[in-house]
Amino acid sequence: MAAEPVKSLFLISGSTREGSINTAVLKTATATLASHWTASIYAGLTHLPHFNPDLEQSGPPSSVADLRAAIRTSEALLFCTPEYAGAMPGALKNLLEWTIGDTVMSGKPVGWINPSTAPQRAAATYESLRTVLAYTGAAIIEDACLNIPVGRSLISDTGTVEDPTTRERIHTAVHTLTSPIN
Repeated sequence: MAAEPVKSLFLISGSTREGSINTAVLKTATATLASHWTASIYAGLTHLPHFNPDLEQSGPPSSVADLRAAIRTSEALLFCTPEYAGAMPGALKNLLEWTIGDTVMSGKPVGWINPSTAPQRAAATYESLRTVLAYTGAAIIEDACLNIPVGRSLISDTGTVEDPTTRERIHTAVHTLTSPIN
């Protein structure tokens, strides 16, 4: 029997903080993938230039070209982001703006995990994310968009979520996003 082809999940944290809960959730998500999946967490958020279509005149900046290539070669994307001042972080919005004029996300299955423990649950951020993803042409997989509260106390020294119940919920989001692609 032939081995299943390897699939790729691209994970994007909207946080630039060292030790971010959002990044910890995504690190945990990588550990829940089926064996024929690989994952990479985007590490270039702080290196993207501010969106400016004029920069495309002679081809996109290398950091933008690298981002687009990573998205293009992945089978699906998973987001996890904090909320700043009632909206998605500017760095994440900037990343998304670099994908709108390109068809790189068109039809690409996407989901997200909202780890907010705040009373409003970062609702404005995820509504904004939904709006901008619609402009990119991404295919939002509704059942893979979950609210999974993750307090800092659930993050281990290894930078992952160790609580079994929370890990299982993260696994559910990842499985829901990736299983139709298998």
